[in-house]
Amino acid sequence: MTQPAAAAGRFTFPGTDLSVNRIGYGAMQLAGPHVFGPVADPDEARAVLREALALGIDHIDTSDFYGPYVTNDLIRQALFPYAANLVLVTKIGAWRDDEGGWILERSADFLRKSVEDNLTRLGLDQMAIVNLRMGGPEDDIAAPMQVMRQMQQDGLIAHIGVSTVDAAQLAIARDIAPIVCVQNHYNLVHRTDDAMIDALADDGIAYVPYFPLGGFSPLQSDELKQVAEGLGQSVQSVALAWLLQRSPNILLIPGTSRRSNLRSNVAAAGLTLGESDLARLNAIAALV
Repeated sequence: MTQPAAAAGRFTFPGTDLSVNRIGYGAMQLAGPHVFGPVADPDEARAVLREALALGIDHIDTSDFYGPYVTNDLIRQALFPYAANLVLVTKIGAWRDDEGGWILERSADFLRKSVEDNLTRLGLDQMAIVNLRMGGPEDDIAAPMQVMRQMQQDGLIAHIGVSTVDAAQLAIARDIAPIVCVQNHYNLVHRTDDAMIDALADDGIAYVPYFPLGGFSPLQSDELKQVAEGLGQSVQSVALAWLLQRSPNILLIPGTSRRSNLRSNVAAAGLTLGESDLARLNAIAALV
C-alpha cells in the first residue's frame, strides 16, 4: 500500500543521492512552549516520530537549539538506529539562554561545535544536510559559509543549506559552496520569496518554508476558511496543499506534537486544488 506522504511525489536534492517525499516533518514543536524546555508528553512525542515514518515521511527537520537539545534527544530515543532512507536535517547558528532567548552566533568555533553536538546527540558520524541560519539581510554570510565549506571537506557535513537569507546572501553562499536547500519564512499569506522560489526551481534547489501554517501566529483568512469549507477540508490541509502546488521544489515540514494533527497534515499530500480555488487562494496575499 502506498504511504500517504508519498502522494505528493518525491524530490531529489541537487548533486546528491538524497531523495525524499515532499511532505516531511518539523520537530520544533516537540519541545516545550515557545520551543523551550521539555515537551509535556514525551511518550506521545516519540509516538509522533514513529508514526511519521509509518506514514512515509523520510525527511525530519530538527536542531539542537529546539529545547535546547529536546528534539534531538527524542529523535534518537524514538528512531535510532535510523532507517536507511531517513534524511535528518539540522540547523546551526544560534543558541538559547536560560530564559529561552534566541542568541545568534556564527563564529567558526561555535559552528563547528554545534555540528559536533548535533552528531553526538543524534548518534551520527555525518549530517546529511546542515542549514546555516542567518539573522537578516545585514548579516555577513561569507565568513560562516567558509566554515560550512571546511566542515563539508572535513566530512562532518555531507550537504549545505541556508536559512533566513535574501537573494544577495544566497548568491554569495552559492559562490562559496553548493547549496541544496533554502529554508525561509513563507506561506499562503507571507509571500516575500515568490521570485526566489521560482529561481531556485529553475536550478533544482529545494525551498523549505518554515511556518507553513503561520507558526506562532496561525493563518487567519476568511477566504482560506471558505475554500476549505467548500472542499470539506481543514484550513491547514488546504494551506499545505497550496504550497505543494505552488512549486515542485517546495518541501514541507509542518510540525505537531500530536499524532492526530500529523495525520491531518500528511493528508494534504493527496489533496489537489482546482483552478478556481487556486485563484482565490493566490489572491489572499494581496488582501493582508
